[in-house]
Amino acid sequence: MFLKTSNKQIYIDINNKSAFKILTDTLYAFIVNSLKRGYKSIVFVCIGTDRSTGDSLGPLIGYKMSNLEYKNIYIHGSLDNPVHAKNIDKVMEHIQNFYDKPFVIAIDACLGKADHVGYITIGEGPIKPGSGVKKDLAPVGDMYITGIVNFGGFMDYLILQNTRLNLVMKMADTISMSIKYVLWKISNDPALSSLVCSSNA
Repeated sequence: MFLKTSNKQIYIDINNKSAFKILTDTLYAFIVNSLKRGYKSIVFVCIGTDRSTGDSLGPLIGYKMSNLEYKNIYIHGSLDNPVHAKNIDKVMEHIQNFYDKPFVIAIDACLGKADHVGYITIGEGPIKPGSGVKKDLAPVGDMYITGIVNFGGFMDYLILQNTRLNLVMKMADTISMSIKYVLWKISNDPALSSLVCSSNA
């Protein structure tokens, strides 16, 4: 099931049969609203590293979306070129300098309460990447998608290192497929396709 909280954050249980539909409906609404508010490009910033199982959610999603070909849709972060603590400031500087009115969607793994492990969260506003492992990085994103891959609170770095790849892959598949479906849906809507998502193919 999913829960709505007071800060417009939605929790989606990855094992719920409706998870894909809830995620796509929510993401579609966010992106369409951003286009109507004047944003001209959509940028997915997939944060994490392939050196830690729990922190590989972002790079896996970037990898799975690397073959997308839409005008004004950009993806940063993959298994080949991850976005992490050492380069994220340069990546964000590049996005602001080179993309036309970018709407940034931050994607990252996170730790949470034990009963929320396996949930995807989606919401408005930025996230603070690295906060789960005590890194002080600048907030990223106009909206976010996170996957709660394990519980936090003690020795978080080791918890991320020992997270099950099965859960991370399941989340990466669901999130990447949802994004692909939403972009396809927008690109095939005559009222929306001219705003940003005309295919280059």
